[in-house]
Amino acid sequence: MKIAYVEWGAFGSEDMRNAFIAEEYDVVLFLFSAVYEKRDHDVETERRLQTLLRKETPDAVFSLNYFPVISRVCQQEDICYISWTYDCPCYLLYSTTILAPCNVIYIFDKALYQEFHHAGISTVHYMPLAADTQRLDRIDEKWADDLERGNSFIYDISFVGSLYIEKYDYFSKIEPHLSDYARGYLDALISAQLKIQGYNFVQELLAPVVEELYRICPVDPEPDGMETREYFYEQYVVNRRITAIERIDLLEACAQYRPLDLFTRAKELTMPNIRNHGEVDYYKEMPLVFKQSRINLNISLRGIKSGIPLRAYDIMGAGGFLLSNFQADFLDGFVPGEDFVYYDSKEDLLQKVAYYLDHEEERKAIAKNGHDKVAAGHTYRHRVREMLDLGYRRGSV
Repeated sequence: MKIAYVEWGAFGSEDMRNAFIAEEYDVVLFLFSAVYEKRDHDVETERRLQTLLRKETPDAVFSLNYFPVISRVCQQEDICYISWTYDCPCYLLYSTTILAPCNVIYIFDKALYQEFHHAGISTVHYMPLAADTQRLDRIDEKWADDLERGNSFIYDISFVGSLYIEKYDYFSKIEPHLSDYARGYLDALISAQLKIQGYNFVQELLAPVVEELYRICPVDPEPDGMETREYFYEQYVVNRRITAIERIDLLEACAQYRPLDLFTRAKELTMPNIRNHGEVDYYKEMPLVFKQSRINLNISLRGIKSGIPLRAYDIMGAGGFLLSNFQADFLDGFVPGEDFVYYDSKEDLLQKVAYYLDHEEERKAIAKNGHDKVAAGHTYRHRVREMLDLGYRRGSV
């Protein structure tokens, strides 16, 4: 079976492509520039993809994340388009093109999937994310050099990820232009949401200020878009501000207990007792951070409703100990306290940081269980089998 693989530099793309090859699929690459501004039509992309499909005659097209421009060509050429979205938010999912029968669209957030399902959209399916444990295990060969020097763990607590204070901090650009009422309203909304884990109510309560947000920073759906203004401002403005506040607050709190190592794009940021190493390479450096940290934190982006972020799979897949906020989808495949540990408040986080730093053998056992659970059922090869099996059952592949 032949797959036309859309390559655009996504996280995990090498792992996914290698999984298709390992499962003995014939893979042909289609190099794609994921320019979101051209989501509706891109004449050059459409022409190149059409040419490739007619020359190679693959059985299906695959991409990480969903792209309407790819779907349009697949619909015209009568070929199955399989996509697997790992980003959040991903507003391209709100294009009316998702309704095309050529699509088999996987999303990693079960609560979001249920919203599509209840709306009667049959092309969208739930598929949790994955990790390539074989690749991550091979990194142990480099790690062994550090073990021989007695450096099995060089970080007590670490966090790898964005702080949302970089160039995509839209809230800071909008805030100076807000009226006193809108600023006070949003401050209260953010404060209330910060106190609640597991349920996001921001979009439901944005109506009183959404017109003012639109006046300051106008954003309109594409002609084929189903998303609302509230969706845009919730996901791209308010949720990012909430996540920024929460991540910085929790990192500062942990750093009061033990030195914390931070790996982020905002390399100029300084905080007491936090060592900011800047950004790390996804494939070469990040797994070593996970392996060499006693505790790896996951503080999910607030726009993720119930899904397990890719970071969490990467931590467990690398054999790292995962301490995460609670996400409901964990319970589908993992056991809290056995495969990973979750916290439900800042106070709970600090208590668990202290406990697991002092209970090394228990912490190591949980990390091993998490790794083995991912290796046994949550690798990219497992996901390839699952998604292609569904394609066959639907008669699309």
